[in-house]
Amino acid sequence: MIDMKRHHPLTMLWSLWKLVKNSFAIILFLFVFRQGSESQWLFYGRIAFYAGISIGIVSIIWKWFTSRYTADDKAFHIYSGVFNRTRRTIPYTKVQNVNRHTTLFHRLFRVTSIRFETGIKGEDATFQLHVVSLSEAEQLEKIVAGYLAEDAETVGATEERDTLDAVQDMEEGETQSAPVITDEAMPLPAKEKQERIVHYHSTRKDIFKASFTSLSFLVLIPVLATLYSWVKDFFPDEEVTESLLLTWLDSWWIASLMILVLLIISIALGIVRTFVKYGNFQITSDAKRIYISKGMMEQTSFSILKERVQAVKITQSPMKRLLGLAEVELTTAGSLGESEQEVNSLYPFLPVKQAYTLIEEILPSYRVTQEMEKLPRISLWLRLLKPSWGWIMITGLLWYFKPVVFGQKHAWLMISAILLVWIATCRVMDFFHTRYILHQNFIQLRTGALTSTLFISKREKVIEVQITRNVLQRWFGVASIHTVNRAKPVLHHRAHDIPLNTAESFQSWYMGRTQDVQTR
Repeated sequence: MIDMKRHHPLTMLWSLWKLVKNSFAIILFLFVFRQGSESQWLFYGRIAFYAGISIGIVSIIWKWFTSRYTADDKAFHIYSGVFNRTRRTIPYTKVQNVNRHTTLFHRLFRVTSIRFETGIKGEDATFQLHVVSLSEAEQLEKIVAGYLAEDAETVGATEERDTLDAVQDMEEGETQSAPVITDEAMPLPAKEKQERIVHYHSTRKDIFKASFTSLSFLVLIPVLATLYSWVKDFFPDEEVTESLLLTWLDSWWIASLMILVLLIISIALGIVRTFVKYGNFQITSDAKRIYISKGMMEQTSFSILKERVQAVKITQSPMKRLLGLAEVELTTAGSLGESEQEVNSLYPFLPVKQAYTLIEEILPSYRVTQEMEKLPRISLWLRLLKPSWGWIMITGLLWYFKPVVFGQKHAWLMISAILLVWIATCRVMDFFHTRYILHQNFIQLRTGALTSTLFISKREKVIEVQITRNVLQRWFGVASIHTVNRAKPVLHHRAHDIPLNTAESFQSWYMGRTQDVQTR
């Protein structure tokens, strides 16, 4: 347990760094770009900036002195304020996800940040330490994990005792042999004490392939645009800049050499960027949780309770589909922290077959069926005949304004035709990509035109379903199905133009949810 204490002293330095970082644009404008200006409004602006920074520094110090926390046998207790004293209590049983994020600042001082998240909305439902020592972070995680294990052990022992009592009642009056407890009857916490299983660890080959799949080598394009802007600022006369550029490109071998050098630099930067972001990516699990860690410069680690996983999504972009790769994303009931960290995503560049195997290894209760049902041919005609209101509106605007493109007066007709062909192509691709299957207590839906998404969920995790039919769907004998899963935000998934008999079977399948959901 952890006694009442203040936050780590480096929390003040971290907050000060964050304050300066958020004010960096204002600092550049007031003290760099307008350095020599004696304008009156800039003078008062600088005074207001000094006042704001001073108030921010005092607030940081005051918050550190008035904030405390403790961890007892059952919950976290967070105290803040002096005149208006606030106390928050977060039970360990409500903790769903544990997120660690180690930035360069944390690595410099050998500390980390840790965040315990619940499924409740609002910031008050989260306990976060922006700066904490590595030993204390480990201790806090062990406290939460140990309490959950003891709670499960109590439940398991109670169930085991009830089972043994029932056996004794059945065999009363007979000669009884000593009860034998098999591995299946062994309490869950005994299994949880096993070491973590490593399911995936990124290699250099994976990082190299990922750098091309993610198109990260294009990172040099905005850099070149910025350099060109600086050159234009250095040479006020634009004609000088353009003539200098044309001189470089006048010779074909100089132009080819420049393009080759820029391409090599771009690819190298893309590989380095991908290596820094996804290097040392590791996926492990034990009996209760899934653990994801990644990053070289800034390290992020995240744990997810397996029972909180509501659905699995496997996404393939055109480039990933070409290379046979996919991204696996876990949808959980709780918040997943800052979206920019992408902590809920398994490695985004997994081979498709390995992704299917990885899901079944990490989540033994899930099954992935590769053989799925196709849409009937009539659904293709329905999609092609369905009016596109976007195309109609854009065509109407083009007809009204009649823009001239490359000197062509009737260019708007060509634009409208190209847009119509593109919409029809996307609908055809979506038709061939759409698949569905109801397998025991699982549902699998694959949808998408350019980027396809395979949605997998258990019946007990689906909280709501809808079956809709518009006028055209009634004529063609098809329907649309809609599933809702508990997540933050709520996860909606739809599949259109499914045969009517399948939609009816889907409704009957969902009605069997009462067999899977246990009420306490």
